[in-house]
Amino acid sequence: MKMTKVTKPFEVERDWILIDAEGQTFGRILTQAATYLRGKHKPSYTPNVDCGDYVVIINAKKAVFSGNKLDSKEYFRHSGYFGSTRSTKLSDMLENHTEKLYRLAVRGMLPKTKLGKQMIKKLKVYEGAEHPHTAQIGKGS
Repeated sequence: MKMTKVTKPFEVERDWILIDAEGQTFGRILTQAATYLRGKHKPSYTPNVDCGDYVVIINAKKAVFSGNKLDSKEYFRHSGYFGSTRSTKLSDMLENHTEKLYRLAVRGMLPKTKLGKQMIKKLKVYEGAEHPHTAQIGKGS
């Protein structure tokens, strides 16, 4: 009888993956990033272990949005008090809080547990082409 290999946390080898968002569709970038963060691209994937890689997204402001999402899509936040709902348009979030926009969107694709919080810490988002992780990416992939 064959036994399934279960990866232990100390056996995980992490790589650094670089995603260039310039000219790519926003949702597809996020799906790819979530897959790498979760570790589903590896043959040793185990659902209850953080076996994903570090993901660096560069040129985050140059992503392409389909349809008229830049004008019509809104993000809501609520403090818990009555009448405190605030909304922000996607175009404003992209301009002012690019990293927050990417984190918010990728976070929705990860598990809503401690494991998901651990995975989202491995996401690095940069508005331009420069990033401080060049040494790690040269080694990893």
